Amino acid sequence: MEVKPTFGIMTAPMHVGYHDLLRVWQQADTIDAIDHAWVFDHLMPIGGDPDGPVLEGWTLLAALAALTSRLEVGVLVSSNRFRPPAVLAKIAATVDVIAGGRLQFGIGVGSRPDHPLGRREYDAYGLPFAATADAVTGLDEACTVIRRLWTATEPFDFAGERVRLTGAFARPVPVRVPPVLIGGRSAATLRVAARHADIWNIPGGDHDDVVARSALLDRYCAELGRDPAAITRSIHLAADREHPHRTRDAINASLDAGFRHFVLSVPAPYPDGVAHWLAERVIPARG
Repeated sequence: MEVKPTFGIMTAPMHVGYHDLLRVWQQADTIDAIDHAWVFDHLMPIGGDPDGPVLEGWTLLAALAALTSRLEVGVLVSSNRFRPPAVLAKIAATVDVIAGGRLQFGIGVGSRPDHPLGRREYDAYGLPFAATADAVTGLDEACTVIRRLWTATEPFDFAGERVRLTGAFARPVPVRVPPVLIGGRSAATLRVAARHADIWNIPGGDHDDVVARSALLDRYCAELGRDPAAITRSIHLAADREHPHRTRDAINASLDAGFRHFVLSVPAPYPDGVAHWLAERVIPARG
C-alpha cells in the first residue's frame, strides 16, 4: 500500500526564546499541510554563537505538546549518549501521555566524534562520550529495552553489553506505542535501524548519498528477513527562505526516491507567518 507523504516543521531551540517557538508551533498546529513538529537534542549551540542559549529538548517538547492538539511531535533525534535508556523511556512515555498519543520517538547514537561543537557538550555537562562501537551497541540495546518498557505487563531484567536493568517496569505506558524514528547515516546505525526502526531519518544535502544509504538499509532489512517497506524513509531538509524552489526540488527528488516523511527546518529568528509560508511556498499540495 502506498504511504502518503507527511511533512513536519523543525525548530532548533537555540538562539530563540520559548514564546517564539510556541508561537510557531501553535500556528503550525492550525495548518493541515503540516503533520508533525520537531525540536533537537543538544545542550549547547551547534551553530551561531557557541555561548548562546539552548532550551533542553525533551522538557521543551513536553511544554509544546501540552499547548498543541493536532501535530505529532518529536525530538530529532534524542542522543542515546545523554540519558540512560530506561530513563528516556519514562520521559518519552510522559510526553506521549501529555500529547494524548502524538509522540514520534526519535533516537540516534549521538553527536559525531568529529563534530567539535557537538562533542564539547559532553565534557561541559560531565557526560561520558562512549566510543562509536560501544555507542552503536548501546543504541541497539536501548531500542530493545525502551520498546519493552512501553509494552511489558510485568517487571523484567535485561543484561546487555551496555544496558543492564533489574526489575525494570514503567507505568504509565504511552497512550500508543510511539513509532520509533532512528536517525543516522552510518552503516552501523543503518543495521540498528533495520532491526528496530519504524521510520529512518537522514539529513539531506547529498541526494546520491541519501539514495545509496536507503538502498543499504534495504539490503540490511533483507538480511534480517524484514520487509524494507516496513520502514518509512524520512529526510531532514533545510527550508530555503530566499529560494524556496530549491527546497521544493529536493522534496520532489526525495519523493521519487521513495521518501515519504519530510522534516523541514526553518532557522530562527521566526518571522510572523513562517509556518504559513512553509505550507504555501514549500510543501507540495495534497493530491
